[in-house]
Amino acid sequence: MAIPKGKYAWTVTVGEKGQIVIPKQAREVFDIKPGDSLVLLGDIKRGLAIPPKAMFAAFSHAVFETTEENG
Repeated sequence: MAIPKGKYAWTVTVGEKGQIVIPKQAREVFDIKPGDSLVLLGDIKRGLAIPPKAMFAAFSHAVFETTEENG
């Protein structure tokens, strides 16, 4: 199975303190540097996401979007 261009998957291990290490290749691809602040988003049905910093505003809007019916 070929991996689509621009799509990535990595595995990480959660340590005793709940910490994870972002793999080097992921840090390079997404230009994550020491001292950067990241946002961790969660949705019970869709899971966890760490969006690229530049995409955060649009992504967070989609994640937290509600309709009048939902309150």
